[in-house]
Amino acid sequence: MKIKTKLRLGFGFLFFIVIAFGSISLYHINQIEKRSKVILKDNYKSLQYVNQMRAELDAQNGLLNEKNRTAFGLIIAAESKNITEKGEKEAVSNLQNSFERLKVVNLSKNENDLLQSEVRLQLRNIDEVNMKAIVRKNDDAQHATQRATLFLGATAFVCFLILFTFIVNFPSFIANPLSELLVGIREISRKNYKKHLHFEGNDEFNELASAFNKMANELNRWDNSNVAEIKSEKQRIETIIEQMQDAIIGLNEKQEILFFNKVAADLLNLDPLKVVGSNAVSLGEKNELLKKILNTNQTEEALKIYTNEKESYFVLEHREIIIPNNDDQLEAVLKTSTKTVGTVYVLKNITKFKELDEAKTNFIATVSHELKTPLSSIKMSLKLLDDQRIGDMNDEQKQLVTHIKEDSDRLLKITSELLDLAQVETGNLHLNLVRTKPETIIDFAIDAVNFQAQQKEIKLNVNIEGTVAMINADVQKTTWVLVNLLSNAMRYSSAKSVVIVGLSEKNGFVEFSVRDFGKGIEEQYLKRLFERYYQVPTDGQNKSGTGLGLAISKDFIEAEKGSIYVESSIGEGSKFSFLIPVAD
Repeated sequence: MKIKTKLRLGFGFLFFIVIAFGSISLYHINQIEKRSKVILKDNYKSLQYVNQMRAELDAQNGLLNEKNRTAFGLIIAAESKNITEKGEKEAVSNLQNSFERLKVVNLSKNENDLLQSEVRLQLRNIDEVNMKAIVRKNDDAQHATQRATLFLGATAFVCFLILFTFIVNFPSFIANPLSELLVGIREISRKNYKKHLHFEGNDEFNELASAFNKMANELNRWDNSNVAEIKSEKQRIETIIEQMQDAIIGLNEKQEILFFNKVAADLLNLDPLKVVGSNAVSLGEKNELLKKILNTNQTEEALKIYTNEKESYFVLEHREIIIPNNDDQLEAVLKTSTKTVGTVYVLKNITKFKELDEAKTNFIATVSHELKTPLSSIKMSLKLLDDQRIGDMNDEQKQLVTHIKEDSDRLLKITSELLDLAQVETGNLHLNLVRTKPETIIDFAIDAVNFQAQQKEIKLNVNIEGTVAMINADVQKTTWVLVNLLSNAMRYSSAKSVVIVGLSEKNGFVEFSVRDFGKGIEEQYLKRLFERYYQVPTDGQNKSGTGLGLAISKDFIEAEKGSIYVESSIGEGSKFSFLIPVAD
């Protein structure tokens, strides 16, 4: 039976109960009304007739004459038609006989009095019969009213019980299946796919239960197959992690160790079977290397670890494991779409690369050092050739000497830069920090590039903003940086242009800046300007350098606890700046 049909039957039953109770009430009220009407209709009229006849007799002093005889006869006739009680007919018949005899003319006074008494006696008999009937009928009406009240009370009580039972039980017909369905949905949301619903009958709830059970079975089947697949994938991932050459440590959101491969176990000297599931922070209190890994931010600096009877180098990387956030966030003001469930730490072994890099650096340093001696000899020979005391050269020879001199200067600059780079990479960079005035560094740099600026007719303007504090710096290396920036600015500036050298103090730092008004640098190249060997593509008009000048400048400035940066726009030129901390 459908739910709609059951609802119709339920409300139809309520309607039937109300109609039945109303009908019974109307029936009993009608019976009481009928009994009351009988009393008023019959007995009351008889009493009224008796009173009228008495009034006729009293009005004529007990005598019958032409005036009241006719009226008295009509009243007797009306009473004879209203006989309703036992004994009333006999009394009315005797009254008629006495009335007939009383109509005889010339009766003596004694006879008239005697007949008058008989008439009054019969009237009293009729009166008593009707009064007794009224009392009896009134008692019957009272008893009927009591019975009707008792019956209606019982009927109302029975209807109340029926309706109360219906009101209590009928909503459960709808609410209980819905409540059970809600419980089932909550269980499904908790991944309890074995939860099933069972409803009796063949209504829509039964169909809903069948559909729900089918859905739960499908989810259970999918979950079982998915779990098997996840287990297979988990084993494969664990195998891959175990065979990787990098040390890998995985933690959950509670900082508990989830996985720990063999390389990590060897580095940290821990047993993976014992540490998996342990708290990494607590374990780090007993293991200095693990504590360092957990507390070190991701950096490009290599960690030196002694393992396998030699020093090895590792780069630390860590990544947060982020998944979609499907948790309930009903009370949250800001709702998040993702959440972190753990962290993976990876120690990449870069020992081979470090060894190759050191070999490369040593090779560059050796070659650069070996090249400086012959280059210096070439420059000395060129200087002697240029001396007129040795002899004059023709124009072609002078031109060749000039080209050789330019190329030797360029090679000497390259070898110097390579030697500086080797010092930085090998960690042999030594700073001679002294307390000095920033203006002194600017003077040294301008003196170094002044001849180059005069050849290109470039004007060097110095702009010093206010009084600038003294700094602790390596004068030679800081001057080298500023000279490098000035050389680049003049290289990419047109003839007869201006290069501005700025000096100011900002937030505990002294800022040196070099501003040119050349072509400018495209934004896509700005982020890589300070990388080693990186060169901005040129239009062929300017000779490209080695790509080391800015990289070495960055290393020098950062070694002095400063920073270097660039601002540039196409068509507006470039501004290179570096900051050196103010001396204490």
